[in-house]
Amino acid sequence: MPNIPTSAAASTTPSVLCLTMNPSVDLATDTPRVQPTHKLRCGDAVHDAGGGGINVARVMQRLGGSCESLCPAGGPAGHWLEMRMAEDGLSNTTIPIAQETRVSFCVHETDTGEEFRFVMPGPLLSESEWRACLDHLAQLPRFPDYLVASGSLPPGVPADFYARLARLCRERGAKLVLDTSGPALHAALAEGVFLWKPNLKELGELSGHSVQTPGEWQAAAVRCVNEGKAEVVALTMGHLGALLVTREGLWSAPPLKIQVASAVGAGDSFVGGMVWGLQRGLPLPEAFAWGVAAGSAALMSVTTGLSRLEDAQVLHPQVQLSALINALGG
Repeated sequence: MPNIPTSAAASTTPSVLCLTMNPSVDLATDTPRVQPTHKLRCGDAVHDAGGGGINVARVMQRLGGSCESLCPAGGPAGHWLEMRMAEDGLSNTTIPIAQETRVSFCVHETDTGEEFRFVMPGPLLSESEWRACLDHLAQLPRFPDYLVASGSLPPGVPADFYARLARLCRERGAKLVLDTSGPALHAALAEGVFLWKPNLKELGELSGHSVQTPGEWQAAAVRCVNEGKAEVVALTMGHLGALLVTREGLWSAPPLKIQVASAVGAGDSFVGGMVWGLQRGLPLPEAFAWGVAAGSAALMSVTTGLSRLEDAQVLHPQVQLSALINALGG
């Protein structure tokens, strides 16, 4: 386990539950070159349990944290997903659904280093199935301290699903960590969440105008916090680094000098690293630094990737946070 200050080892560790409404069986392989028409001879296939929240849970487990998982699943692919999560030691509750869990895949082109990602929409959930997920959470005898909702919503689930989740978290005194996009994101932020992890594209879509310069993306993130959409914004920008914004201040982290092998799983690894830090009781900037380390570590792994403990440990001391003056409003 990574070294942490003794003061952070609280007697009662905050509980974390990772919700994945659109889980997937993630398949990854490689081939010399992707070409139309031709049969593409591929290398060995790697299969993993995937989807945003499941990936976050896997990273937290690798770092030594603990969490519960919840996801709807169905069909042979859903059964495989359950078995794989059990094999990986992940504590998971499955809500059964009629249609089959999706299978997504990634192909690494070895001649060029390019990556091709094919992401399926997911099964169609009935109203009773998606409501069963909310009902399960609402009936928990001990609601989690942190609820991570990560990934897309499958067909049939209403765009205000995460907004309903935000209201439930507020009622139960929990902190919602959100990583999604589109209408589901806009509805949830209208309710307000604890932590939102956007990339530049998602931040620009929310703000409705360009976020091409540091001043523009800092202003957009600050507005999000000031308007009560999120208490914390952790913006990831790839080769441009990352930015943390709270009412207390702004911190930037430049990109780490690493050899990028694949971008798959970097965002989920960032969330996993940061939530792990929060679970350990670290201050927000320090938890953010672990997010940067874990997200960067995922870039070093090909195929279905995700951050590895040893890589995150090596990279964490290299994260250099700079406090920025918030001249953009309160």
